[in-house]
Amino acid sequence: MAKLEYRLLSEVEGYPILYYYENIDCSEIIARLACDYFVKDAVTYEKISGAREITTYVIYVKKAEVQDNSLPQPPNTKNILRLELRQFLENSSYYPEVAVFEPKDNLDMLLYLQSDFLYWLGQEWRKTSTELDEDRKVYIVYATPMN
Repeated sequence: MAKLEYRLLSEVEGYPILYYYENIDCSEIIARLACDYFVKDAVTYEKISGAREITTYVIYVKKAEVQDNSLPQPPNTKNILRLELRQFLENSSYYPEVAVFEPKDNLDMLLYLQSDFLYWLGQEWRKTSTELDEDRKVYIVYATPMN
């Protein structure tokens, strides 16, 4: 098991630790590193970079400029191994849910997150970004349909 920190990318503030996780599985760290955005405590952060220190993995983030990061669904009461495919709409604060997947483990989740295209009901979707919404315990792939 490993350690993970989310740090604010601010040299002026000394890169303060925002969130700290002990005894986290490396496969979960890899899935988190694959995400462009991270939501925690109703704040959306954009991932800037990832680092490996001697005993800790670090994800550097900055507050994202979003119109509205709230989604109408209730939080996932199961585990974090749930993934939503949502349609990305330019200049919108709402992204319709297209499908929900339940990958069997973090490595399977990583395959979804790293894929540039997803297929659902005969439709090809091109990924625009990925997110871990820890408040709702769900990973999200935002994508646009290919015509």
